Amino acid sequence: MSNPKIEILTTELLSNNWYTLRKITYNYQKKDGNWETQSREAYDRGNGATILLYNKNSKTVILTRQFRMPTYLNGNETGMLIEACAGLLDKDNAEECIRRETEEETGYKISAVQKLFEVYMSPGSVTEIVHFFAAEYTKDMKVNDGGGVADEQENIEVLEFDFDIAYNMIASGEIKDAKTIMLLQYAKIHSLI
Repeated sequence: MSNPKIEILTTELLSNNWYTLRKITYNYQKKDGNWETQSREAYDRGNGATILLYNKNSKTVILTRQFRMPTYLNGNETGMLIEACAGLLDKDNAEECIRRETEEETGYKISAVQKLFEVYMSPGSVTEIVHFFAAEYTKDMKVNDGGGVADEQENIEVLEFDFDIAYNMIASGEIKDAKTIMLLQYAKIHSLI
């Protein structure tokens, strides 16, 4: 943090329950040179990784479906969301994280992964950076049923879709998850499948 136009005055811990919510009060130097005191809340849940598993031969992708309370509270009648496999980085790096999460959530033990890009998903209030990956999968990479980790209260359904069907689910509104839309669009633009 080295921006000379920002001077952090106070940081107040608002919540340290599941993740960390802080209120930061700071001085901000505007374009006209004047300083203004501002206050913002920042939610720190760590950084994450996500992956699109695709099969060029069968022209399919592996996605997941699980209950997401925040979507249920904001218009998703069932709370169920179709998503690309993803997870939070523990003490590992993004590539190790996504390999672990892929096996836990989907049951596929992938070999080669390709880093695509990194994104701040909700920069107005969340500190998280998400690392985006893609990897090819084949049926012989399936080592278990997936479904997530029970002690993390994960109850994940593994789905395999024809790529074109999954891509069209964006327009139909069946896929509303930003990271999944970005991965499917990346695959379409770069002709991965």
